[in-house]
Amino acid sequence: MDRLRIRRYDYLVTGGAGFIGSHLCEELLRRGSSVLVLDDLSTGDLANLEECVESEEFSYVIGSVLDESLVSEAVDLCGRVVHLAAAVGVRNIIDRPVETIEANVKGTENVLKAADKKDRPSFVASTSEVYGKSEAVPFREDGDIVLGATSRSRWSYACSKAVDEFLAQAYWKDKGLPVVVGRLFNTVGPRQSGRYGMVLPRFVSQALRGEAITVYGDGRQTRCFSLVGEVVDCILGLLHCEDAVGRVVNVGSTQEVTIMQLAQTVRDLSDSDSEIVLVPYDEAYPTDFEDMRRRAPDVSLLHSLIGRAPEAGLEEIVEAVIGWAMQTAE
Repeated sequence: MDRLRIRRYDYLVTGGAGFIGSHLCEELLRRGSSVLVLDDLSTGDLANLEECVESEEFSYVIGSVLDESLVSEAVDLCGRVVHLAAAVGVRNIIDRPVETIEANVKGTENVLKAADKKDRPSFVASTSEVYGKSEAVPFREDGDIVLGATSRSRWSYACSKAVDEFLAQAYWKDKGLPVVVGRLFNTVGPRQSGRYGMVLPRFVSQALRGEAITVYGDGRQTRCFSLVGEVVDCILGLLHCEDAVGRVVNVGSTQEVTIMQLAQTVRDLSDSDSEIVLVPYDEAYPTDFEDMRRRAPDVSLLHSLIGRAPEAGLEEIVEAVIGWAMQTAE
């Protein structure tokens, strides 16, 4: 679809052809809402929207959030905005730092500016990367962030998303735009690609092919993984929560898992004979790469606002990803 289909929509989803965005679109359609997607397909895929395009309540336009006039037109057609479009993946961010900063900062500015003109309630997706090297785990939204040197491009993503958060809150404080920011923690599930460095789909792909499962570092670093469907529920809950307006809210599971434990679970549940191999960071990334030992959220604010948080267990999550990978390989 080359041009906008001129009609009214309940929601605009930027980055809607991506992993989280496509699941969000499906859920909105299930709830009886109409949806317009704006995506430049730089990391998204129209195949993710295969089920959505069958609905008369769904439409999409291929274009960038960097196109200010297109963003303005799309926002004008929609009642609410979910802004997910962003540069994604550690590998992508390291290799393309200029595009990362431009897409995240300028793109978000365009969306917020357009939403403000029409007073459209908005959700802006941020990331747990914003916490940087902080050791104050579990992370609280009002805690300090600790980023590395600007000479290390690894931190450009975290910094750009922090600027997005400042922009969103400025539009709320200065202009009254009803906007909420969600800091997402390691969202995973069916349709997530491993080609941008996402760890779980990469492990699953390696295990199913019988290749070595490569764990970067010593494998003792921990993360909290959330099933995408639960994250989508939280996003919509926050977008429709009046008390969430103007806030930054952690969205994630509190179940910490070591990356080695994740690799072992993938191997066991896929009945794979793959060897698990440790790969030093300096062999996988540039020599100045820095990683965080722990990344876990405090979700008490999320609970207080919408009464829930992602809680799917590790085995359920891994089985969902394995099942999807085997189905698509058939």
